[in-house]
Amino acid sequence: MSEPHGGNVMKFPKCLDFSANLNPLGMPQSVRQAILESVDLWEYYPDPECLSLRKAIARHTDVPYGGIVCGNGADDLIWRIVQALRPKQTLIAVPTFSEYRRALESVGCAVESFSLLPENGFILPETFLSALHPGLDLVILCHPNNPTGQLIPQKLLHEIARICEQNGIYLLIDACFLDLTVHPGALPHSPHTIVLNAFTKTYVMPGLRLGYAIFGENELAESVSQTGQYWSVSTPAQIAGCAALRETAYLEQSRAVIAEERHFLMEALQKLSPCVIPSQANFILFQARTGLFHSMLEEHIHIRSCENFEGLDGTWYRIAVRPHDENERLIDAFRRCL
Repeated sequence: MSEPHGGNVMKFPKCLDFSANLNPLGMPQSVRQAILESVDLWEYYPDPECLSLRKAIARHTDVPYGGIVCGNGADDLIWRIVQALRPKQTLIAVPTFSEYRRALESVGCAVESFSLLPENGFILPETFLSALHPGLDLVILCHPNNPTGQLIPQKLLHEIARICEQNGIYLLIDACFLDLTVHPGALPHSPHTIVLNAFTKTYVMPGLRLGYAIFGENELAESVSQTGQYWSVSTPAQIAGCAALRETAYLEQSRAVIAEERHFLMEALQKLSPCVIPSQANFILFQARTGLFHSMLEEHIHIRSCENFEGLDGTWYRIAVRPHDENERLIDAFRRCL
């Protein structure tokens, strides 16, 4: 059975990790320094309202801080949003991140799946609009999508938000990888739209667990803030988040490096794989023979088997975009294994 998620370095300690979609530049030095300098504060309880962090996010995103809720990673917020809304019927486009379904099923929600097709590059089509019906309580979309790396066409995303608002359907947009794309575009804003983001992938702090959600309704934000544990975000995570938001040059450099290295990996993979999906994110989905996951482990490289994604099988794999020397080692190993 495949791992439910990537990034399990404890299980594969001697492997290069291409299974977790983290920024190849690593955690910014200023963030490391801010965490180390905050150690004396760890003797006290963290701010349960994350006020300084929420105000910093508000300045960064140009939204009122009253509509922002911080959590113990994006995953924590997915579960808390579902607990607050308690939807009866939800629509998701698959393949996509598995935690949506797990959270929804925990409250007895019926989940409708809209299948994305490999022959269309797994791009969300306009026919998705016909799947939006008044009986839905919630629609969840990942933008760019994990594991396909595809952005939702800008016009279509805004039309989905409009129809959801018109029909009283909440729209949750998971934008955790959006900051690492070259042309992210503007996200829709409406009372029924929720935007989910995290510091995990962009600023490489998965061990700290820090995410946030932006709500179009302050009442829903307040409801979500009351779910989950009281001290949901640790002091070092809050301090790291404030420091990370000041790293504008780091973010620009990250996008440039990812675009260049993604191009290198795509070109190399296209010579080895029958199907490589043209990603716009910091990871790539491709198809190859079954058993490649274990063959790569023998090469001391950990890639993500995608067989546990709805709509994919054991011939699909995902790799993160890593620094160039690691990407070269990956391609060399692929040549031996494929």
